[in-house]
Amino acid sequence: MDAHCVVRRHLPLPLQLPPSSSPTIIYRRRVAGAIVCCCSAAPVDQHQERPWESYDRDIQSHAGSDLALSLVLLADMQAAGARPSSAAYARLIRALARSGRTLEAEALLLEMRRLGPPPGAAHYNALLEGLLATAHLRLADRLLIQMADDGVARNRRTYMLLLDAYARAGRLEDSWWVLGEMKRRGIRLDTAGYGMLVRLYRDNGMWKKATDLVMEMQELGVELDVKIYNGLIDTFGKYGQLADARRLFDKMLAEGIKPDISTWNALIRWHCRVGNMKRALRFFTAMQEEGMYPDPMIFVMIISRLGEQGKWDEIKKLFDGMKNRGFKESGAVYAVLVDIYGQYGHFRDAHDCIAALKAENTKLSPRVFCVLANAYAQQGLCEQSVNVLQLMEEEGFEPNLVMLNLLTNAFGTAGRDLEALAVFQHIKDSGMSPDVVTYTTLMKSFMRSKKFEKVSEVYREMERAGCTPDRKAREMLHDASIILEQRGCIY
Repeated sequence: MDAHCVVRRHLPLPLQLPPSSSPTIIYRRRVAGAIVCCCSAAPVDQHQERPWESYDRDIQSHAGSDLALSLVLLADMQAAGARPSSAAYARLIRALARSGRTLEAEALLLEMRRLGPPPGAAHYNALLEGLLATAHLRLADRLLIQMADDGVARNRRTYMLLLDAYARAGRLEDSWWVLGEMKRRGIRLDTAGYGMLVRLYRDNGMWKKATDLVMEMQELGVELDVKIYNGLIDTFGKYGQLADARRLFDKMLAEGIKPDISTWNALIRWHCRVGNMKRALRFFTAMQEEGMYPDPMIFVMIISRLGEQGKWDEIKKLFDGMKNRGFKESGAVYAVLVDIYGQYGHFRDAHDCIAALKAENTKLSPRVFCVLANAYAQQGLCEQSVNVLQLMEEEGFEPNLVMLNLLTNAFGTAGRDLEALAVFQHIKDSGMSPDVVTYTTLMKSFMRSKKFEKVSEVYREMERAGCTPDRKAREMLHDASIILEQRGCIY
């Protein structure tokens, strides 16, 4: 099966900015559709002129709860020859951007630039938030240039949005630039900002800097909340500093901060990764005693490790223990995962798997589909991973980057690097920004198929895209380079 054909119709086309010459036309075409479905919700007396203040107030009040009604009111207001206030524009742009309607949000911003009132930082930040949330980083960069050209100064909100997006995308140099700009302008990091910095250190192998960061926060009196602790524990675990992760966990408990599901998941994940199943299961039991159950992805990791060791009885015992503790929510998902990894084989087919979940009235979600695709991928059942993708679309869900990364991994594990490359190309064609997982998964696929020259090509493309390679990518590049050097090849 051609993966490129399978996934081509699953994602929307890349974002295309509207031309600045006629933003209002594009915007009103959308509004025309909204009037049909919302006119009954906002009856207007055609024989009585409505006050400007009434229009403006209602546009702002409905923007967050009934966006379609706000757009209808905006169209009526403009038809009456009036224009909304700067605050109303800000509310509308933010609501459109947050709902993924970035084309319309930009059309409003262009309308302000052309007809007034002139847009300010709040309007640019609202659109910037939407672009960053949909991973349109290049368009966000262009928006920042336009913001500077218009003489609008960036504020704390601007920098925090950028820092969060750059940290998530692994754009290390851009993140340092944001931090430098904040320092130059006297903008101090708060708890949320330090959390982003922890994530940046974690994703770039800077676990020693994470230790210094704790001391810095304590000296400045910045509160260490559960998210900060989780980020630090995850950082230490990712780079094999499990003793430090456990000491930080003990410190967290001593300060009276209650671990949440992310804390337990991190501790279990990294102990599983190094094969320390005894401690992983100990944390797993402690988590259940607190009334929590693991993310299904973590459960996949536990049972896959036990399955590799042939401990099928241990897997059954684990699941029976969960049921005995009164576990019910999403129980069918865990049962199916146990079956996929066990020796039963009832749900080796994705269609049977989804049918079984529906029979148990399990609420299907993109997360559930990702978990199932990952389970099949880890078992090398790439065709079933593709089937999960198709079933996901049939249920009305759009596959995201996580799902497509899993599909890439499934083909790579099965030695089908051409299909893995086709999925990677589809990700780019769809306007999504590949992350570090995307690139490293594709590199791993070429390592498996012994196409070592392709490994270095993917690595260079990752750097050109502004995505900082992680330790795994650097190690694969090193190994591929040594092999190519031994063969007398220079890349």
